[in-house]
Amino acid sequence: MGVMPHALRAVAAAGLAIDGYVHLELADRYSYVASFIISEGVLFRAEAAAAILAALLVLFRRRRAGDTFAWLTAAAGLTALILYRYLDPGSLGPLPDMYEPIWFASKVWSLIGQAAAILALTPLIAARPRPRGGGTARTG
Repeated sequence: MGVMPHALRAVAAAGLAIDGYVHLELADRYSYVASFIISEGVLFRAEAAAAILAALLVLFRRRRAGDTFAWLTAAAGLTALILYRYLDPGSLGPLPDMYEPIWFASKVWSLIGQAAAILALTPLIAARPRPRGGGTARTG
């Protein structure tokens, strides 16, 4: 099977772990930013939980569904980070206004972790699955 898939999984898991750690670390700081129902701290804790679960799935489950969940977790986090850095959409439904037009170390680390996970998981998801039972793959 080679070393490459194992290295990609390690990079993806590390990126997701960084993302989870950063969001847990910042959650208390953002708990006061709230809309009618949900605080930003709750959203940060949810992102952290999803990123940690995704890292575990990538490392130990090694299935396309887990890899896809991990990719979507990283992509959603990265999209939110970029969106709320450069645009101010205000409150969206039950979500608070999370606009923050600055970069700081934790935000950069989260971006790096999410981007690394996406880049590492994309070839794993795109790769054709190997046939089960030792058979050969049919083409055509």
